[in-house]
Formats: sequence, C-alpha cells, structure tokens
Amino acid sequence: PRALGPPPLGPVGAAPRADARPCPEERECSLSADTVLAPLRAALDSCRPSVQKQVCNDIGRRLIVLEDAWAQGKLSAPVRKRMSLLVQELQQQHWDAADEIHRSLMVDHVNEVSQWMVGVKRLIAETRNLPDA
Repeated sequence: PRALGPPPLGPVGAAPRADARPCPEERECSLSADTVLAPLRAALDSCRPSVQKQVCNDIGRRLIVLEDAWAQGKLSAPVRKRMSLLVQELQQQHWDAADEIHRSLMVDHVNEVSQWMVGVKRLIAETRNLPDA
C-alpha cells in the first residue's frame, strides 16, 4: 500500500467530499490518540507499584510506539476504533472483552499492531491481576 504513489489529481472542489466518504461516523474520524493513550498510561501507572520495573518500562516503550504510529497516521480507522473500544472495556474492568478485542486486532491487523500490541496485552493482564481489580 505504501508504494502506490500520489492520488490522482482531480477538481479542487471534489477533495473535501472524497475525504469525508471513508469515515461515515464523525466520532470515529475524530478519535484522538490521547483518548486511547491516556487511559492506557493511567493503567500502566496503577501497575507500577506491584509490577516489575522492567515490565512496566517495556509496556511504556510499546505505548510510545503506538502513540507514534497514531500520530503519523499509520493506523487504519478500524484499528483506531477497536483500540478505543478496548480501552473502554479495560476501564470498565471487562477483562475478557478487552482480551477478545486484542485478539481480533492481532488476527485482523497483525502488520499494523504487532509492534505495540504485546504491550497492550501485557497491560491488560497486569491490570487484571492488580489487588483492587
């Protein structure tokens, strides 16, 4: 997909409509990285007292990779949307649902998520094991 080159040139007036088409839900288009990353970072912070420093640092590094991929526009709308859902499940302590979304992302979008999803999976597991969870 990266080797496709620039899009064909067309009338200037057509560009805004073309941009709007791939994203029927406005909410999905405007998902900010922070909407997903802030709760993940908060979960990581809550794990720090009881989880090995090395594990937390690895998760933190992988969250940075996720943040960079999001900022550079390397994540497709379905991945962004599912990550948003995953975070919601995590916040509600629906561990199995969060795990299921993680698995579906690994199966359906492995090339997109493989570098950072291991950290998210570990974060789900560690958050699930917290004493107050």
